[in-house]
Amino acid sequence: MKTVVISLGGSLIVPDEINFSFIYNFKKEIEKNYKSTKFVIVAGGGSIARKYISALRQENKDERELASAGIRATRMNAMFLMQFFGKEVNSKLPKDMIQVKNDLKKSKVVICGALRYADNETSDGTAAKLAHFLNAEFINMTNVKGLYTADPKKDKNAKFIAKISWNDFDKITQKIKFSAGQHFVLDQQAAKIIKENRIKTYIINDHIGNISKIVNGKDFIGTLISG
Repeated sequence: MKTVVISLGGSLIVPDEINFSFIYNFKKEIEKNYKSTKFVIVAGGGSIARKYISALRQENKDERELASAGIRATRMNAMFLMQFFGKEVNSKLPKDMIQVKNDLKKSKVVICGALRYADNETSDGTAAKLAHFLNAEFINMTNVKGLYTADPKKDKNAKFIAKISWNDFDKITQKIKFSAGQHFVLDQQAAKIIKENRIKTYIINDHIGNISKIVNGKDFIGTLISG
C-alpha cells in the first residue's frame, strides 16, 4: 500500500472562518482511497497563524518567536482535523517523524502540524521531509490551482505552469525572501528537499477530485514538479 503526504494549506482550512464544506468533502475524498493508499496530512496555520504572527511582529518579536506562533496554529488546526476525521486517524498529535511513521502502521490517516522549529520553514517543509522519510509522493494543496509566472491575484497576465523541473522550481523559490507566515505555493526549504531527494510533487487547489486522480495516476489540474 502506498503512502501520500498532503500539505493542506491553512488557507483552505481556515480562510477566515472554518471552511466546513471543503473539509467535509476533503474527508470524503480521502476515505474513497483507503483501500489503496495511506495518507499523512500536514495542516498549515492559515489566517490564524498570520494573525498571531502579525501581532507579534508589531511587538518586534524575532523570527523564531514568530515561527513558533505559526507552529502552534498548525498544531491547533491539526487537532481540529483529527476530531473531524474521527476513528480512522491517529489519536494523539505526533511531534516527530518516527511517531508519524509508527502511527501510520495503525491508522489509515495520520494528521499532524509542523513537527518542530526549523529556520526558514513552514508546514510545507515538514510535509516535504515526511515525504522523503516515508518514501511517499507529495501533494501540496493551496488556494491557487498551481504555479504561475506571477501572482495571479495581482497580475492578470500571469501564466499557468503545468510542469516544471525540481531545479527550475528551486531557482524560483530562492529568489523569494522567507518570512514567517509567508504565502507561496511551496516554501523554500520544501523546494530544496524535493529537489535533493527527487520527490514527485503536485501542487493543486481545493478541487478535491484531483486527489483521487493523482493517487490513481490520471490527469489532474495543477502543477507537477519532477525531473
